[in-house]
Amino acid sequence: MDALINLPYFLPLIFFAIAFAYSSVGLGGGSSYTAVMLLAGMNSLTIPLVSLTLNLFVTSIGSFNYIRHKHAKLRLLLPFILTSMPMAYLGGALKLTADMFYLILFFSLLFTAVRIYLWKSTTLDLNLSQQAKIIISLIAGALFGFIAGTAGIGGGIYLVPLIIILGLGTPKEAAACGIIFIWLNSFSGLVSRLQYNAIDLSQYFPLIIAVILGGYLGSHMGATRYSAKMMENILGIIILAALLVLSKKLFEIYFPVS
Repeated sequence: MDALINLPYFLPLIFFAIAFAYSSVGLGGGSSYTAVMLLAGMNSLTIPLVSLTLNLFVTSIGSFNYIRHKHAKLRLLLPFILTSMPMAYLGGALKLTADMFYLILFFSLLFTAVRIYLWKSTTLDLNLSQQAKIIISLIAGALFGFIAGTAGIGGGIYLVPLIIILGLGTPKEAAACGIIFIWLNSFSGLVSRLQYNAIDLSQYFPLIIAVILGGYLGSHMGATRYSAKMMENILGIIILAALLVLSKKLFEIYFPVS
């Protein structure tokens, strides 16, 4: 029995908090779900399947909330998904070792933490032409989609900050774009992985309920009440905690005590 199943109350609470925090800023929480499941000792082949499935539940609800409040912009999202979905499918066919999972997750979280706490200027005045914006979006979509598929995350943790930094959209438009982007990439990556591996979701039912509740509440608050700064602060706390745990694990992997 997985260590995950042996903690029926504690882990659902963690996953609820992750889903709430991430969905409030247009993310699914895949990177943190994956990190927690790795630390809980789950099989590295099972983790991406579970993480992508949880992402789908959270972002289905989040997409509905952001679309309902008219924050989603197809013109902003379309160039990213044109290249991300096929690359997520391709990445889903690959298998990463456990240490590669940790590295991808660590740098995903570190990137976002730096953007929240160290990059005080939230946008760059680049005066990009429409053509340049489309080219950047296509390239970024391919890269983020591939990472999403290989690591079992949605890729929105990269996309949302990029949209804000480059001034492509408002924080709420970025959140709406990110959560739909994650849904599409998670679906594409999961379809690819299910061709090679099966999963029994019944044993993860408490986690599914936890992320559905957290995703609904978080995306509702993010779409209607929270300011961009409040949303970032909530996410930052979760990310810093995950970085501390991952740093310890990476140190143990690369500098084992003899």
